[in-house]
Amino acid sequence: MNTSIELLREAAGGDSALLGKLMEIQRALQVEHEALESELDAGDISAHQFAASINERLEHWIIEVSKLIGPSKTEAIFGVEPGEQICLLDPEAMEAAERDVLAKFDISKFRRMAQLEDRYSRQLERLRGKHLATGAIESTVNSVLENISDGGAQALVIYGEPQSGKTEMMICLTGLLLDNGHPVVVHLMNDSVDLLSQNLRRFKQSGLAPAARTLGELPAAPADLPAEVVVFCKKNARDLEKLITRLREAGVGRRVVIDDEADYATPNSRVNQGKITRINELVGALLGDDGIYIGVTATPARLDLNNTFENATEKWVRFSPHQHYTGQDTFFPLERDSIDYRRVLLRGSGDVGDARAALVRFLVTAAYLNTYEYSPERNWTMLVHTSGRKVDHRADQDAVQRAVAALVDGASEDFAQLAAQVFTTANRLYPRADADAIVAYVVRNASRVSLIVLNSERDRKAAGDNATDPLSPFTIIIGGNIVSRGVTFPNLLSMFFTRDVKHKLQQDTYIQRARMFGARGEYLEHFELTIPDSLYSDWWTCFVFHRLALETISSDLGAPVWIGSNRISVAANPSIDRTTVVLDKGEMSFQMFDFSPDLDEVVRRGGASDPRTLTMLQEQIGTRALPQFLIRYISTIAAGPGSLAIHLSSSIEGYKGQDVDQELISRRRGFIGAPQLERKRFPSAVHHIKIFHNGKGRARVFYKFSGGLQFVQSRR
Repeated sequence: MNTSIELLREAAGGDSALLGKLMEIQRALQVEHEALESELDAGDISAHQFAASINERLEHWIIEVSKLIGPSKTEAIFGVEPGEQICLLDPEAMEAAERDVLAKFDISKFRRMAQLEDRYSRQLERLRGKHLATGAIESTVNSVLENISDGGAQALVIYGEPQSGKTEMMICLTGLLLDNGHPVVVHLMNDSVDLLSQNLRRFKQSGLAPAARTLGELPAAPADLPAEVVVFCKKNARDLEKLITRLREAGVGRRVVIDDEADYATPNSRVNQGKITRINELVGALLGDDGIYIGVTATPARLDLNNTFENATEKWVRFSPHQHYTGQDTFFPLERDSIDYRRVLLRGSGDVGDARAALVRFLVTAAYLNTYEYSPERNWTMLVHTSGRKVDHRADQDAVQRAVAALVDGASEDFAQLAAQVFTTANRLYPRADADAIVAYVVRNASRVSLIVLNSERDRKAAGDNATDPLSPFTIIIGGNIVSRGVTFPNLLSMFFTRDVKHKLQQDTYIQRARMFGARGEYLEHFELTIPDSLYSDWWTCFVFHRLALETISSDLGAPVWIGSNRISVAANPSIDRTTVVLDKGEMSFQMFDFSPDLDEVVRRGGASDPRTLTMLQEQIGTRALPQFLIRYISTIAAGPGSLAIHLSSSIEGYKGQDVDQELISRRRGFIGAPQLERKRFPSAVHHIKIFHNGKGRARVFYKFSGGLQFVQSRR
């Protein structure tokens, strides 16, 4: 049946008003037809119902047309009498055709597809497709799954290095958990919108199904919550309360909580008062009685010493960094001056002049790289971290803005001075390059400087939702506590770090502030760290203590041994559970090994004060029993002849008391006392090494430093 515009014109007979009414009826019919097609596509009506409805509406249309032009003219033009039954579509034939199509449709196949599988393997394939090694990720996530399966650990920790690729590991871990019957995975983030946005974006870009959602993206109706869900939640009381309520109303049972930067906010800092902090209480409520807690951090000491959710240190899993990682060994090597990057040590605490000079060096370096090394140009970042106070951030911002304004305005009084400073800096840093070309790049692009103050007062509309990814060749980020935890800075080229403390440095906090760690190897020789000399020394010591402590985690000691000093604290004191922690053993030990009396002969032959004797012992007992890092540490900082004492071995068979464990070769107050130090034989020694054995063929190496170190261990 043809109802084209030509037939409608013929029916109207040149009457434009009548043609308009006929076309209006035609449009109404078309709208009804499209609505029926939509219902058919949605499965709301059958093919039989569709055909019958179309025929019925055509019959109605003919009647309406005949009212306007008369029955005889309607029949003459359209070939149908008003009221005549129309069978444009055969309902029986359409229904049969639909049955034929459905007969070929295997719904079971698509039901199986709806049950998502192989998400973990697909994430590994994605990483390999980007030529990224997955060995460390596979080892970590499989160990975690093993440790929480079959009635295993209810709480454990994944520990690694700052900015070592933990986000990709957590994406793969989430996929593996979903594949193995853990349908609800909650990711906790620090109370920072920038950190949450950064991690959420990376999860969504990974293609993991189901897609990660924020708390606000969850369905409002509890019944609409999917069977599987991955949700991100900030660690603040309001968001946690909402999430707990939402999951409870939806009837969600066991869930896995992955706590990123777990040592921040989650531990109970009121443990010694017999009280519970609100965040610790809410995370506990989120876990419920049967939830699984997986803390992820680069600094696990606080979680151990706080006994957070009774995490089992023997179930902890180490996440090793990827092959392109530049971390402690690069930026804080034991041989302090053996560095491959640009380190500027300030004599004082750092002032406006130092900051301005660092800014100029950043501009010059970025200009050099974009002029000589990279095409198209790259966007680079400088991080300025001088204080945790917002008023200081504004002062830093003003200083940078004044310098940038001077470079933009060629007529300003400061332009000549700054341009000359850029020129002389370019000549000094890159003498083989054309300094004029570098100055030209800086001046031409100074107006493109992107300046972001990253703190709780940040104007998100002005800065954009992705503040940490540089959008300009000169991106400068000023911040305090928010930039200290978790946030990653791609293409970080310069860090001006002068944030010091008057009293003790908190080890975990300063380790987390090493935002220069990461994949910097491609441009490492151009990376610059500007820092006061004294602060660098303290920071270096933090990492030495941290590295030594990590060596004790897998040493069958029952718990790691953490190291502090009169300048550096292990963790925040209120978080250390005094009922379960031994605060000053004065010594540390490592993995047990099979004892042989021949080891004393090695000491006699090599010399009791020669660091090379330690290497000889290590060859006999292994690197887990005598870590290479300890040997390097002692060899590097040993202050002259006689500062090292390697004592002959002793048996602990005669030691009595409840604090002595003969099997594990451990003692709450330690084994090395005044008699074992042999002061007459080693009057100048500060580093003491001694093997203790239990008379049953097993032994440990013990290390003691005489001079202000504190060794802290949990004894729960």
